Amino acid sequence: MASDGIKLRAENIKKYFYTHEGVTVRAIKDVTLDIREGEFVALLGPSGCGKSTFLFMVAGFEEPTAGKLMLDGEPIKGPSPNRGIVFQEYVLFPWRTVRKNIEFGLEIQRTDKKERAERCDELIGLVGLKGFEEAYPHTLSGGMQQRVAIARALAYDPDLLLMDEPFGALDAQTRLRLIRDLVRIHEATHKTTMFVTHSVEEAIGLADRIFLFAARPSYIKEVAEVKIPKPREITSDEFIDLQRTLLKSLNVEVEKMMKLPGE
Repeated sequence: MASDGIKLRAENIKKYFYTHEGVTVRAIKDVTLDIREGEFVALLGPSGCGKSTFLFMVAGFEEPTAGKLMLDGEPIKGPSPNRGIVFQEYVLFPWRTVRKNIEFGLEIQRTDKKERAERCDELIGLVGLKGFEEAYPHTLSGGMQQRVAIARALAYDPDLLLMDEPFGALDAQTRLRLIRDLVRIHEATHKTTMFVTHSVEEAIGLADRIFLFAARPSYIKEVAEVKIPKPREITSDEFIDLQRTLLKSLNVEVEKMMKLPGE
């Protein structure tokens, strides 16, 4: 962690893509933000606005066109085990059991077998999968598969947990349950977490701060600090008031996205 308590710092990040026809697509105009140690932040915005692109740059899968990305005061220069990532798709190995999927990263790191087993048992309990250690992915519900993915991302104790719309493929009831469970997991691990979503409900339910991304070319339109005590009740007046405010801002950006060429 940097001496100022900042875990991740992004300074004037820009990202352009270039088509085969020579057209420049400006995905991200200018993003500057800080994330504090142990903080849970949500990147909220309309589909296609560049929030996942920003997360992929933090993960090291993409490079910024311009700007600086710093983790613990050091430049991000590609993927690293110090950043765990959970995708919308579960991306589990179908031929490996729950236990073996969670242990995969530890096997790559040649972690001692006994230590692997102990770490895996701890995570299976944390994500609520006790009793399913030897189950295969095809026998699990979508919510359970995503729990495996979360446990696998946490297995090698990353400094930063990145989550790219991990609940997007789940039904409403499962999503609400996983929001509550992820709040509990974050309180237990204190992992600095960046969570990408286009759901206002998910963002408010989980985050300490919400960064609202504008339509492409994106920038941070506003930052909302969520002071509602966790776990948060979606029917509370505070929740509904903030939801209404953020939906109003988000809908403006959705309308802008719909007017862009190709959208």
